[in-house]
Amino acid sequence: MSNPKTEKLINAHLDFLDQTFAQPENIQSEFLHFYQWLRKQQLQDIWQFEHIYQLIEQQILLTPASDFLIEQIIEHCRFALIHPVNADTRIEDIISVHSIDKIALYLSKKSKQRQKLIHSIVNHAAFTAMLSQLIQHAIQDYIDNAMMAKKVPGVGRFMKMGKSVLESVTDSNLDDTLNHYLQKNMLKIIQLSEQVLNQHMDDNKLYHLQANIWHKIKGIPLSHLQGYLDHEDMDSVVKLSKEVWDHFRQTDYLKQQVHDGVYAWYVRNQERSFDLLLRDLNINEALVSNQLQALCTPLIQHMISQDYLRQRARYHLEQFYYAQHTQQILAE
Repeated sequence: MSNPKTEKLINAHLDFLDQTFAQPENIQSEFLHFYQWLRKQQLQDIWQFEHIYQLIEQQILLTPASDFLIEQIIEHCRFALIHPVNADTRIEDIISVHSIDKIALYLSKKSKQRQKLIHSIVNHAAFTAMLSQLIQHAIQDYIDNAMMAKKVPGVGRFMKMGKSVLESVTDSNLDDTLNHYLQKNMLKIIQLSEQVLNQHMDDNKLYHLQANIWHKIKGIPLSHLQGYLDHEDMDSVVKLSKEVWDHFRQTDYLKQQVHDGVYAWYVRNQERSFDLLLRDLNINEALVSNQLQALCTPLIQHMISQDYLRQRARYHLEQFYYAQHTQQILAE
């Protein structure tokens, strides 16, 4: 049962709230006061590790991206790829030459890692098979189509004769002979290949190779990349990436990595104040009082204009004013 006096108090209270939050300076003041309070709190006083991890696990690891979000990502990728500004923007306009130089220096100094990589590649069965076929084709092509055989009179007949002699001596055709030789000497060939690769990819040569590549591509406009990235294929690329992510996010490996990573971050930061944590995200008092306040003020004013804030405030005020102890005070 409503009480006239109580209703007058509730309406007066609501009018006061409307007038208060209709003033932008009051909203800014409240934002600053909240920030001043929050910045002094320690992480461990507000949140526990379990709460943070459970949120990340639920929203990132256990929840797939919506179809609408995927479509938005595809559209944005397409838009970025065909944007007209790409025609007037060169690679060097968006990538600093100093960064490229630092990367080149860094990679060129990784001698041990590079040598281990080369060793792994040249000793792989796929590399061995490819190298063997390449050598066989090169020798076969040389014997069958040597330039001298075409230009020098009599040499062609000599080459054919040589091939015939070779086949008769080995009692096998040339392909089998080459294959037998390569199988017998493949270890030496691989070792020689590794040695040659290391010689041609030493620190100094690798640095200059990267520099030469940069000078060749730095002036290319970004629109040139459309020749390699078809915007019509963006749909398949993004959806394939989503499929890979959907499997990866559910693996025990990623769950363990995220769990331990978040825990390590929490342990390092649990005694730090929110002031320092917010600074890590470039959030400071100036941002709160300017950009964030400018974003939130129209939202609150819109809530007031649609009576949403008044309706929610009325609900809570009614709980207070119609409470038994409040009614006893008003009846005194």
